Amino acid sequence: MPLTNCGRFNVNYVEEGNGFPIILIHGLAGDHTAWAPHLAAFKDRYRVIAMDNPGSGQSSPVDTPCTTEELADTMIALMDNLGVDNAHVVGRSLGGLIGQHMMLRAPERIQSMVLAASTPKVDRIGKRILENMREVLEWRDSWEDWARHSAHVFVSPAFYNDNTEAIERIEALVGNEARSKTSYVNLNHTALSHDTSDRLSEITCPTLIMAGRQDPICSMQGTDELSVGIADSKTIVFENSSHFFLMEEFDKSMQTLTDWFAEHSP
Repeated sequence: MPLTNCGRFNVNYVEEGNGFPIILIHGLAGDHTAWAPHLAAFKDRYRVIAMDNPGSGQSSPVDTPCTTEELADTMIALMDNLGVDNAHVVGRSLGGLIGQHMMLRAPERIQSMVLAASTPKVDRIGKRILENMREVLEWRDSWEDWARHSAHVFVSPAFYNDNTEAIERIEALVGNEARSKTSYVNLNHTALSHDTSDRLSEITCPTLIMAGRQDPICSMQGTDELSVGIADSKTIVFENSSHFFLMEEFDKSMQTLTDWFAEHSP
């Protein structure tokens, strides 16, 4: 995978296919591999670009605090480096927080935006969960312990109870000891400091809001605020899922994205 300088951070990325660009931005606990099914599904029609966010994968670590505004500038610089003038931006969780600021900072660059498991501001229960996750990592100094204490929050109770092997795979993935603990701690603070509540009316591009009904991290309270605050938006709720609804209700989520890109691509 190529590495490109985007200002403060060097960003590792992968791209596949040709056509109108789609930028995929993953969440706090992931890396570009979270988008493997989407790269495979959309590369025949689109130019699909997924990166390791700063602090993840092979991109630069986040050794000191940063903001979602800075991360948005990083993603816009990546678009510059790759010659992408305009794109669909899909942001999941932390990626959705970054996507909001991409739109606010460079609206002419965003053809449409997809906010998946996102929020304008982490609410009280989400704040408690993220703080708990950060403290577990700081106290135990072990990604394996962090994964064991955290994985159940990402999925619905029914999925957790009925899919033992899938949960083991999730825990193995997010429990990878190669991940930067310092970066996670700093990015956890980044997510908690994000707040676009009073700027949602400035987001004017077509926006798809996707949410898991049972998500306690980016709850329906935040989803409702996004839906009301962003005028040109459409909201799809995944009733049986939590924060990882893209996996829990995979077929529905893929069809939703397929229809969205078809409708909004020039």
